[in-house]
Amino acid sequence: MAEKTHRTMDDFARASGVSRPTLSKYFDDPASVKPATRARIEAALRSSDYQPNVFARNLNRKRTRNVGIVVPALTDPFYAEMVSRIELRCRDEGFWPIVISSHGSPKLEAESVRTLMSLKVAGAIVAPLGLVSEPGVFERMSEDIPIVYFDTYIEGDTPFVGNDNHQSTSTIVDYLCRSGEPPVYVDIPHVNHNSGERLQSYIDTMRATGLEPVVLKAAGDYSWDFERIGHEWMDRTLETGGLPARTLLCANDRLAFGVMAAAFSRGLKIGRRADCDFRVAAHDDHPLSRYTCPALTTMAQDFAAMAGRSVEILLALLDEADPPGQGLVRNVKLGATLVMRQSA
Repeated sequence: MAEKTHRTMDDFARASGVSRPTLSKYFDDPASVKPATRARIEAALRSSDYQPNVFARNLNRKRTRNVGIVVPALTDPFYAEMVSRIELRCRDEGFWPIVISSHGSPKLEAESVRTLMSLKVAGAIVAPLGLVSEPGVFERMSEDIPIVYFDTYIEGDTPFVGNDNHQSTSTIVDYLCRSGEPPVYVDIPHVNHNSGERLQSYIDTMRATGLEPVVLKAAGDYSWDFERIGHEWMDRTLETGGLPARTLLCANDRLAFGVMAAAFSRGLKIGRRADCDFRVAAHDDHPLSRYTCPALTTMAQDFAAMAGRSVEILLALLDEADPPGQGLVRNVKLGATLVMRQSA
């Protein structure tokens, strides 16, 4: 039997035998209508190709069921994993996620905020560029809708969920010192607070152990192209003076990918065995870290908890039953777990 076609919600409401307000209420929350009414609507939907125009309905609302998600780069495996988890959690809670990448550009980041505000999102979960974000962009956004920062933050009172960089970096420094020669630290451009916090934790942990920290800057200019930075730095280093040490701790996994690729191209062997030339460890446990050759020793951030807590805090801010943010835990720092693999 051919499906019935209904062009508008009014058409479908009449065909279903329910009022338009009741139908609208059903599409907002099926559980909000009586079971018998819900059964009637769902039976009509099964025999029809009608789909509500969610975008048009949202434009008529003061607050939509959309949630904005902004990240610096979707090509970064860390952010790709986080976006996937946040998206699914938002959908489970009845919200539709809208994802925008700023591509590492402050201008595009500001544009993403304007876009989300024009779409009347209910709230936003944001990994800001941080140190280079245009001043006031997110502060102005937070005056209109609740937002939650994840991974990194901008100073202020906006809730934040991220990694405890002191705990994670000190843990891997301690492991490397106990299992072999102490590490030198290969630093990345400080694109956000994570970079500086990890560097400082390395320095503090080495000094607390009675060792002198050694910091090597892979590059100074602002860039998110960490694999290229690591590869070029390692290539230059091996060309001009050889290995700087037998244990390298990279600021993040993506930097380590480039370092390891450059070392491999010159025939060096990476690992903790006696026949290896040097060890490499890093931070984040990117989804690809277990598949490098050798697999990368790293600190695993708690992706599930970071995504889950970010959504939970945003939902609490959206809950109209309580004053916004009253009693809310505004800063959540999550511990990371050491993952020992063959590279160190």
